[in-house]
Amino acid sequence: MTVTEAPAVSRLRKPDVRPANPDFSSGPCAKRPGWTVEALSGALLGRSHRSPEGRARLKEVIDRSARVLGMPAAWRLGIVPGSDTGAVEMVLWSLLGSRPVDVLAFESFSATWANDITAQLQLDARVLKAEYGQLPDLSQVDWSRDVVLAWNGTTSGVRFPDDAAIPAEHDGLVICDATSAAFAMDLPWEKLDVVTWSWQKALGGEAAHGMLALSPRAVARLEAGPAPRPLPKVFRLTAKGKLIEGIFKGDTINTPSMLCVEDALDSLKWAESVGGLAALKARSAANLAVLTTWEAASDWATFLAEDAAVRSGTSICFRITAPWFVALDAEMQAKAAKRIAGLLNDEGVAYDIASYRDAPPGLRIWGGATVETSDIEALLPWLDWAEAEVRAEFTR
Repeated sequence: MTVTEAPAVSRLRKPDVRPANPDFSSGPCAKRPGWTVEALSGALLGRSHRSPEGRARLKEVIDRSARVLGMPAAWRLGIVPGSDTGAVEMVLWSLLGSRPVDVLAFESFSATWANDITAQLQLDARVLKAEYGQLPDLSQVDWSRDVVLAWNGTTSGVRFPDDAAIPAEHDGLVICDATSAAFAMDLPWEKLDVVTWSWQKALGGEAAHGMLALSPRAVARLEAGPAPRPLPKVFRLTAKGKLIEGIFKGDTINTPSMLCVEDALDSLKWAESVGGLAALKARSAANLAVLTTWEAASDWATFLAEDAAVRSGTSICFRITAPWFVALDAEMQAKAAKRIAGLLNDEGVAYDIASYRDAPPGLRIWGGATVETSDIEALLPWLDWAEAEVRAEFTR
């Protein structure tokens, strides 16, 4: 494993304090504080989701979600299959094609949407790219076209700035993948037309279900004519030229897990109990603040997003910039970064914090509202310990 000759490196003593909850994964994310499986004891199991009680639970998820997020009353919100990916694909296939498209690609998932739009749908599209850690040049976006963007880059730790120059009046539709932003950041509903997210991100819900929010302009596009291409059943949002309103009242397209529905309700009730969106944002901001102080003093880790104005407070990504690491070739850098994350996993202090497979080698720590700031604080000495251990291994 040795790649360079260097003086012996002194290793740090293992920290005494461990995070109470070592779940720092960026999806599925940590459950809300105090969660136990007993929170699901009232789940409507063995019953049809189309029963009056089942519909009521699904409608409650919709209503509570809209209320916590401050979604405008005129918007429609529905539960759809396939998590956030399913929600995004539904709108790409159902809405795009009547005008040219600008798609912003600056991390793995936004790059996937760009590939779907250009290679699968083969639309008249411009892909505005940026490297990991950066946003594309927003001044180049043509808002007369349909625009597809991710509000927060889950795999790059880069988010749209609060003052993003999206014009309130725009000819095209603005389609926003907000899966790692919803319930942690402000979303400018008045400037957006479609917003999607999933249960397993900022509120720590269980997987497989997506949320799809449509503005009146998006509904008008759907009802203006048939979809520009054949659609499978799970993508269809209209019937006989009209929006299928039941989707937005609890009549899901396919069978949802009522266990997951109960968990979503539990997380939404918790969000309301701590103070709603303002409190959720504050909890996430506190986590980022602790990591910002640590990063400023670190001699080995740097935010992947250098510009604080576009730095995510949920999927917080770091690159490793220590001289010993930079001196390694790309293959060894990947191994060293994985070794740091692996040590923390083996110690049971931080699970699943390796950077995403397509991102630069480093670490990714979820800082959403379900993560306690005290756990972030307890994690920091362990980060330094693991780096020192791996540095010793790779430089002896």
